[in-house]
Amino acid sequence: MPNYRYQIRTSGGQVQNGVIAADTVATAAAILRNQGAHVLSLAAQASGTGETSLMARFRDMNAGKPTQKHVLDFTTQLAVMMRAGISLRAALEGIGDQTEHPGFRKIINQLRTDVESGQTFSSALAKHPKLFNPLYLNMVRASEMSGGFSSMLDRIAGYIAQQLETRKMVVGAAIYPVIIGTLAVGVTVFLLTFVLPKFAGVFQGKEDVLPWATKFLMGLSAFMVQNWYILLGGLLALLGCGYAFIKTEVGAFWVDKMKLSVPIVRSMFRSLYISRSMQTMGQLINAGVPMLDTLSITGDISGNQIFKGLWRRVHTSVKQGRKIGDPLRQDKILPTAVVQMISAGEESGKLGEVLDEVSTFYSKQLKDNIKTVTGMIEPIMILLMGTVVGFIAMAIILPIFKMSQIVK
Repeated sequence: MPNYRYQIRTSGGQVQNGVIAADTVATAAAILRNQGAHVLSLAAQASGTGETSLMARFRDMNAGKPTQKHVLDFTTQLAVMMRAGISLRAALEGIGDQTEHPGFRKIINQLRTDVESGQTFSSALAKHPKLFNPLYLNMVRASEMSGGFSSMLDRIAGYIAQQLETRKMVVGAAIYPVIIGTLAVGVTVFLLTFVLPKFAGVFQGKEDVLPWATKFLMGLSAFMVQNWYILLGGLLALLGCGYAFIKTEVGAFWVDKMKLSVPIVRSMFRSLYISRSMQTMGQLINAGVPMLDTLSITGDISGNQIFKGLWRRVHTSVKQGRKIGDPLRQDKILPTAVVQMISAGEESGKLGEVLDEVSTFYSKQLKDNIKTVTGMIEPIMILLMGTVVGFIAMAIILPIFKMSQIVK
């Protein structure tokens, strides 16, 4: 059972320090409050493992950058501690002491320092935009103005968890075809550069009886063996140029457009971006964030340049006094049923609830689309790999079979 260092103010107004053993920091806080004390600070006590500074530095160097998983854990813990009645400063101190990731621990300690200096929590979070996105900041800011901080943190944690699960599903759907494609390319290169050259001596002087496929592959094999360094350099240069291109605004727009155009995957990405947009919008509206800010944030978080442009146009239209549904009907990027539901929610004053329902529907549809895409890509990749390997095998076997008949 871990120990926690505490500082409390007793019912008589005296400040006391000590150590308490409890399963969690929330349990420790509850025990102290039941004793009639007001918790000023509560943090995990150092375990005293005797870890050397060299080992600590090595661990810090290999920890990597903080991720959204760290943000999710932080938000969940903070919500629990807020419900337990622990002050924000004490909660940040306790979470910071328990966080193993060195980079994220520094960020939490910086948040605590900023809060202690009198800054609002949302202002402290705004200094770390790579971890805490505009949705996170605006929902926290809304809770600071209206109250219900712990419940808002629960909603933020639920949103982050849903986004992480969605990203995991999409990445998981892409891993299989990437592995199969890599194997196909690797096997092809191996056959062309290691297997075929061994048959060059067998086929030498018999070019007249070789089929066109064998001649083509033998020539390709010889070219790859003799110029492998040029091909490798060209491949690396091509990959580098491609990576640099997709990082540009034009390249990112082209890639995002392809995601919504390629027949096999467009349904999956369409469901992904609609679900993400509706969930973001619904969360912000239910949190009381102003509509113009909601539309701007939704565009930034949508994850696709086409959808980002859509929400920017909606933002401009709403700023001019029009309703949300008007520009959505003109763009025709969203399905007609979704636009109708948004318009109905806007008319009835229940837009946040409607958006949550649409988001839930498209989240389920996304899972179905991922299964469909995975089921379609698997046989296609196997067929392509089998065709390439089979073509190479036949190009080797056919001339051997033909020469054996000539010998007979």
